[in-house]
Formats: sequence, structure tokens, C-alpha cells
Amino acid sequence: MADGGMDGRLPRGRVRRGRYAAVAGLAGTLLLWPVGSSPATASGLVPAPPSPGTLAEGPATQCAPAGTVRGRLGQYAEVTLCVTAGGGSMTVTAAADCRTTAAGARARVCRTAGDWTLHREPGGGPAVTPIPVPAGEAPATGALAGRTDYPGPGTYRVEADVRITADPPADAPADSHAPAETLRGRVGAVFTLTEPKPQPAYRTEVAGPDGRAAALAPGTATLLTYTVTATGEHGDGSARLGLIGEAGSGMEVTSADARCVNPLPGRYPSTTRTRHALDCTLTDIQPGRPATVTVRATMRDVCSTLVAKLGHWTPRGQNPTGGMLDGPTVPCEPSGD
Repeated sequence: MADGGMDGRLPRGRVRRGRYAAVAGLAGTLLLWPVGSSPATASGLVPAPPSPGTLAEGPATQCAPAGTVRGRLGQYAEVTLCVTAGGGSMTVTAAADCRTTAAGARARVCRTAGDWTLHREPGGGPAVTPIPVPAGEAPATGALAGRTDYPGPGTYRVEADVRITADPPADAPADSHAPAETLRGRVGAVFTLTEPKPQPAYRTEVAGPDGRAAALAPGTATLLTYTVTATGEHGDGSARLGLIGEAGSGMEVTSADARCVNPLPGRYPSTTRTRHALDCTLTDIQPGRPATVTVRATMRDVCSTLVAKLGHWTPRGQNPTGGMLDGPTVPCEPSGD
């Protein structure tokens, strides 16, 4: 490949531990133009795997150079991808170190967004027990800086389609009317992830009226019973159950349970609540003593699913770790379809 005689292999990640390590401080100025990326190589630094069955010590971040994107006037940016895994979830972030070879060219402050795809690769190296790639396994996908489920130890190829909005230079005259630029490019790197995939601390289940399978339909009000069960003794007995329907569908989710409330997002003294979402704060959940919440989902003429998420903390001295667990999604079944 061009630019440095690369052999086409994607670079491997370097590990940094600690809460949110390397995520903060990766902001950079960026002036890019979409061209083919030219990955640089990086030697992998992989920690020894933890003992089986233990909880992760906290989020671990790996970063790797993911490609060089060049502009039309000598500008170029070395893009970095970072993967942070821990607590059963992971995030992928992107940043760039920008340079220019053109005289008089000025960097612009940029906002980076985009989407990524993660493919499991065979093997895993000496620090990871090789995991066969299941036939037809779908790749994981997500938005940059968004949280998603952690797939577990293994070697993964991460590719990101990066979208950058480049604002005018900070020292540009106020009346220059210099336009913002939307720039695009694809970058990628290979990461060997060794963080264990912890057993979830809780399990969330939902049932419809009389214990039937939970389902919604337009023009109806349905009672749903959510049960949160502690699946191990490493949780702290507290969890936050969040339910959310599709915005604009007209769905309302309510509960007579004092532990539940519709979110109040507006600035005080606003009293407008988000009717299609519900937050329930649960405590004293123990193995053998689950928490149960009954909610009413009222549908209008538009169909909407109802998604559940569960947030929890795991005590670890003065440095607790947290996690988000996906709960069941209640489907909507339009009448007559």
C-alpha cells in the first residue's frame, strides 16, 4: 500500500487501564478530506488474562493507529481508534492528530462522529484462548462513543466510517462566512481483547397479563410485569430499570409503583415529563428475593416496541464498576397484519 510501504495489515491496539482511560484527552483539531486510509503498524501490548470466573477489575482501553487521511492542500490526519471494554459493555471512539505541509494552512476545530463494525477473527494470540468464529456470525455494530454489549475475549477487526464536521478556524474573521465542511473517510485497526466477559449480576424478565407472553398492539393498554433477579452475589442489591418506547409514537408508559417515575428532562421550573419512558429505582435485590414492577403501556394508533435496560453497580472498594444490561424488548403487533 502507499504511504510508508504498509503491507495491508491493520495495526493492533495498545492497552491502557483505568476508568475512561484514553477517552478523555483524545480530542484534536482536524482538517481532512476523504481519501483512502493508510494504516500504520503498532506492536501489541497485551496483559496476562485474568483468572477464569473473576470479575473484571475495571474498564481497559486499547488504542491503535487506524489510518492516515489526507486533504487537498497538504493537510493530513493520523486517525486513532480506541476500544474500551469492561463491565459487560464496550465503546469505540475515534480521534485524530492533525498536521499540514502547506504554508499558511490553518487547522480547524472538528467534531467527529460515525459508525463502526467489529468482526471476530480466528485465533487470538498467546494471551487469548482461540475462539472459533461461528459460521454466519453477524458482526457487531454501533455508533462512535456509544455503548454496546461486549462480545468477550478474542481478536477483532474494527472498521469505522468517520464523519467529521470541520468548523472555520477560530481566528477567522467574524464576517468571513467561511462554511463548515463535512468530511468522510474509512479507517480500521485490529484489537486483541482479553477482558473477561463477566456473568451478569442481574436478569430482567417481562410477562403480560396472566403470565402470558408480553406483546403490545395499537389502541390498547397493556399491563406488563417486569421481574429483576440477582443472578450472583457480586451486585450491590440496587439497580435502575429503564423502559423506553419510540419517540413520537404516542406511547405512554406509567406505573403506580412509587419507585418509578417518568423522566423530567427540562430545565427547572419545567414540569413536562417524557411520557414514553419510565425510570424505576430498585433496591434490596438479593438472590432468592427478586424485585417486581408492574407498568401500563398505552398505545395510540402507531405501533412501538418497548425496550428495557438495566443499570447496576458492582462494589469494589472505593472504585465501583458499573454496567448496562439489555432487558427484554416487548414487540408491537399491528392488528390485521
